[in-house]
Amino acid sequence: MAYFNWNDSVNLLSKLTPRRMWNATKVYTSYQLTKLTKKPVQWGYPVSVSFEPTTSCNLRCPECPSGLREFTRPTGMLKKDFFRETIDDIYKELLYLIFYFQGEPYLNQDFLEMVKYAHDKGIYTATSTNAHYLNDEKAKKTVESGLDRLIISIDGTTQDVYQQYRRGGKLDKVLEGARNIVKWKKELNSKTPFVFFQFLVVKPNEHQIDEIKRLAKEIGVDQVRFKTAQVYDYENDPNNLIPTINKYSRYKKDNNGVMHIKSGLNNHCWKLWHANVITWDGLVVPCCFDKDAVHRLGNLRMQSFKEVWNNDNYKQFRKELITSRKNIDICANCSEGLTVWED
Repeated sequence: MAYFNWNDSVNLLSKLTPRRMWNATKVYTSYQLTKLTKKPVQWGYPVSVSFEPTTSCNLRCPECPSGLREFTRPTGMLKKDFFRETIDDIYKELLYLIFYFQGEPYLNQDFLEMVKYAHDKGIYTATSTNAHYLNDEKAKKTVESGLDRLIISIDGTTQDVYQQYRRGGKLDKVLEGARNIVKWKKELNSKTPFVFFQFLVVKPNEHQIDEIKRLAKEIGVDQVRFKTAQVYDYENDPNNLIPTINKYSRYKKDNNGVMHIKSGLNNHCWKLWHANVITWDGLVVPCCFDKDAVHRLGNLRMQSFKEVWNNDNYKQFRKELITSRKNIDICANCSEGLTVWED
């Protein structure tokens, strides 16, 4: 199961238009100029945007603010009219749209309708789900919506192991949902969505890595990907989640036995130039590590997206990042470049 998938890659490239290619070129060039000059330069608009369908979730995962019900910001559902207005403003430059930030997307009853709207605009669409709501009807509608990528979070191959992280979850529901999607892709003769199991490697499940590969092959999903776990209190690891297999851990101990994050915090970050996140209620935040939307760079209820992207708040944040990234709280536990491991 290699990282590269021909059909998925061709599908993504098919979404490129001259305008999107030119926008991506401007964004990449401005990022490289920023690294070279140490001064923030921003051209173009995001290549990728994450939209939060909801903050609600049916599970209670121990390292997730949604699962722990520990948000300080309001919970709610993304409204389709607001979503459409925003997409209408940015779709000509936008290549990739992720329907996920916090929460379980399928709890939003309008979720697949919004996917279809973005699909009809020629945008590559993706989402991540715990798959508990992929009954036969929802699976069929998912394939029909034109969704391009479906990430199914599955962190164990037996119920006792799965529920140690996915608290409140039922593994048989996840497997049933995956089988439903695979079935409807075949029945509708559809190449999309590209489906992969995402296995969050933690200490309780690291012994099941080979088994999840076998299970994925049996069901017929397209790929398995392994993700390293973000642990907020990684120095103490109170939930005993940090795996013993080094390559699947974001953290390592120094010579004194103190745990540190592996990735270095260089004073630049590609995400701040090519992507961002929009919460269900219209707040614009820099990236997916700002789970509680502390760094509110704009509000789409008050400004258009393109106005926010170039406002003073964004300029100041980019300046702080290239000056002293280590002093930005959401960067302290960042794992950019260490997040996903492939088999």
